[in-house]
Amino acid sequence: MHEMLKDIKAVIFDLDGSLVDSMWIWKDIDIAYLGKFGIALPKDLQRNIEGMSFSETAVYFKSHFPIPDSIEQMKEDWNRMAWDKYLYEVPLKEGVHEFLEECKERGILLGIATSNSRQLVENIAEVHGLHNFFQCIMTGCEVDRGKPAPDIYLKVAGVLGVEPSECLVFEDIIPGIQAGKSAGMRVCAVEDVYSANTREAKIKLADYYIETFRGLWNE
Repeated sequence: MHEMLKDIKAVIFDLDGSLVDSMWIWKDIDIAYLGKFGIALPKDLQRNIEGMSFSETAVYFKSHFPIPDSIEQMKEDWNRMAWDKYLYEVPLKEGVHEFLEECKERGILLGIATSNSRQLVENIAEVHGLHNFFQCIMTGCEVDRGKPAPDIYLKVAGVLGVEPSECLVFEDIIPGIQAGKSAGMRVCAVEDVYSANTREAKIKLADYYIETFRGLWNE
């Protein structure tokens, strides 16, 4: 057993880039969506919205770009644009399924804390059979503040009935790692192509770093 799992009663996953290999799709969606309105993708957009909830991102778009649609309409369009990609093109991260099986067998509680929309995370859970494993799925829209604030991780721990110090978080981006640490939890950073340019910062900030979930219980 890897040392990070010692005395852990609950494991909480970020979704995109940590549990599923999906971060790449959002840049594609942003380019296509903004393109509909004749707007080029700003170079710093991804960095500026990192960690925001689905609703916070929509508010950001509405205030920064000349988009006539309502915030609800924007979110509906994003859900529709993302759904086919999640259904057919987004796999679980390597070794995740085996890791979840092992956690379940050992009685470790499992939660998801995602900035994504409720509709998409439920669809993803359905496609990959995740409802069999997770006792709590929480979205950033259900708490006051998105990541890097600790709100979502603290709320998941509350639902699972465990102390923050008994939780291990898996995260792939800096605001998410900061959220887990601010919540008083142990955090393992996950390798992801999308955040490769912040790899050293992730290693420094997190308690642990992994490239794959494979074999964590056997270490």
